[in-house]
Amino acid sequence: MSKRESLLRYTCIINKVRSQPSTFNEIQDYLMTQGEIQGFRYDICARTFKRDLEEIFSLYKIDICYDFSTRKYKVNEDDDTETNIRMLEAFDTLNMLKVSEGISNYVFFERRKPKGTEFLYGLLHAIKHKLQINMKYQKIWSDEVTERIIEPYALKESQNIWYVLAYQPNDDKVKTFGLDRIVDIDVFKRRFQVKKDFNIHEAFKYCFGIDSHGSERPEEIILSFDPEEALYIKNLPLHETQEIIVDNEEECQIKLKLYLSYDFIMQIRSRGNRVKVLKPLKLKNMIIQQLKETLKLYE
Repeated sequence: MSKRESLLRYTCIINKVRSQPSTFNEIQDYLMTQGEIQGFRYDICARTFKRDLEEIFSLYKIDICYDFSTRKYKVNEDDDTETNIRMLEAFDTLNMLKVSEGISNYVFFERRKPKGTEFLYGLLHAIKHKLQINMKYQKIWSDEVTERIIEPYALKESQNIWYVLAYQPNDDKVKTFGLDRIVDIDVFKRRFQVKKDFNIHEAFKYCFGIDSHGSERPEEIILSFDPEEALYIKNLPLHETQEIIVDNEEECQIKLKLYLSYDFIMQIRSRGNRVKVLKPLKLKNMIIQQLKETLKLYE
């Protein structure tokens, strides 16, 4: 049995027990079905299954344990981290692309510029070892490629785009750079020290995405959504600070604490007439003014 087939079987086992706790027989049946779909033989004995669970923990740090009260296998909730979830999603996508032939008739991708993910490993290496980077970068509004010396602190994803948070010594500022705008990087052997007064978690705590421009400090925001749009907001919160303060048949009010950034304002406007700003007045007036300017375009 190939290593690739084993890896695919591990993914099937994880997906099955993540969706719902299952008995060994239920897992066996699921593996048989998935094997037929993917063109492999996934049938296993109890001994192989035990070895698979050990390998899954070793590779993914996901602990699949046996619940004696229900006599079913389940994922230890403490191991259901965002990192593991994203890793499995990526593996599922890669598996789909590899095992499927002629997928252009069934799978449709967005036409877009490459995301710059080829730089992720080099940047992560520099971040972990605190190494300076010479980066060739092209701003979105310019054709000019500039070279910058940066000291990378962290990677962050926002709206399906990856960014590197880095200190730029010549500007004495911490900035964010989109990986999709990076042309090339060269990792130096020269080390740096992270600024003592900079806290990475605090930097993004009240940001919608990566942008903190728009207000000097985070603002308390209250939004009112109609019942239909509320279903989406409750299922996929706008931000980790989201708190539901009113929820009835007429509306759903949520409270947030965020900078009034351009990205956040665009998010509100994208909801159209299904959302109303209740607080702060400054944000409400900004939305009103932008809507008036939009109407002028159609006069």
